Amino acid sequence: MKFGIIKERKNPPDRRVVFSPEKLQEFKQQFPTAEIVVESSDIRVFKDEAYKNVGIEVVNDVSDCDVLLGVKEVPLEALISGKKYFFFSHTIKKQPYNRKLLKAMLEKNIEMYDHETIIKQNGARLIGFGRYAGLVGAYNGFRALGLREELFDLPKVETLSDLDAVKAALNKITLPNIKILLTGTGKVAKGAKEILDHLKIKEVSDALYLTADFSEPVYCMADVMEYNKRTDGKVGERFAFYKDPSGYESNFMPYAKVTDFFIAGHFYGDGAPYFFTKENAKQDGFRIKYIADISCDVNGPIPSTIRSSTIADPIYGYNPKTGDEVDFRDEKAITVMAVDNLPCELPKDASEGFGEMFLEHVIPSFYNNDKDGILERSKMTTNKGKLTKRYLYLQDYVDGKE
Repeated sequence: MKFGIIKERKNPPDRRVVFSPEKLQEFKQQFPTAEIVVESSDIRVFKDEAYKNVGIEVVNDVSDCDVLLGVKEVPLEALISGKKYFFFSHTIKKQPYNRKLLKAMLEKNIEMYDHETIIKQNGARLIGFGRYAGLVGAYNGFRALGLREELFDLPKVETLSDLDAVKAALNKITLPNIKILLTGTGKVAKGAKEILDHLKIKEVSDALYLTADFSEPVYCMADVMEYNKRTDGKVGERFAFYKDPSGYESNFMPYAKVTDFFIAGHFYGDGAPYFFTKENAKQDGFRIKYIADISCDVNGPIPSTIRSSTIADPIYGYNPKTGDEVDFRDEKAITVMAVDNLPCELPKDASEGFGEMFLEHVIPSFYNNDKDGILERSKMTTNKGKLTKRYLYLQDYVDGKE
């Protein structure tokens, strides 16, 4: 079987890649019968020479490969018929802007395996860039705070070489006495927690966070059952909530009244209660002044996220009284960081971490008859131009009826 690492062609350019040179070397050692080539790229964080130096062939044509591995969507004109593709297609939620992409893959008899659909039997994601979104998002939130209060001026992550350099920059700052709320318990939240712990910010319990004042910066990591509650007053259950969030309401306002800096690292499911409303944010007791919205659901559960921001211009202000966008330094503003492609700022580390997961969880399936069902669960389309049974719910989307 021949694997090809494809050049990223989507704009704006993404420097990430599925495998670093060192990880491809490991891939070859573990599965010596595998043929591996890398498509030449002048964008990728690892130069062509780095792959050549570890014995990986760099080519201009990957049309003879069986499996093509990328990160972002492949432009329609670059799709090669009859291949197996792995990339983030952004189609599984029926995203309107990528309907033509899914339609084209069916027309070209492509077997599509979306990175988002690579899951365990229980539905848990096996690979992704979540940790790096959390790391960069938390850092960017502190950068926004420093700029607004003129306390410190952290460099942009994209100007730093790697995660070690990010942490070295954080070592130079001193934080004010603030209370920080981090929502979520998954990879994104754990990435953000890594930054909080690196800064040696004290973690406190939910009960203490809500009731006590502190003479140092502190943070609380809140789970979904702490900022949501059942409407009937009974005790909520996390997995029941994930399955069906109806019958729950937000319990976020007690946190909003004592929090200065909110880091949103949660996954938001359809139908779940909003964290707070525009009306909540107008109340005098609403204390949150800075929000790093890593989840970045525009016009969704965090109403101050009125748009996604960019790596080039990551911070904006939201006036809770008027609902308008304002300068993030405005004294009446909630300072918002809502970049929706955070891992792109740390391409080297993100690529290395992604490749580690991909080699552990996905590549073995090609050589063990897919004994754990990884490929079967993640395959969206067949080489006969059909949706697989698991993804038949997308047929109306493909047909343009939704």
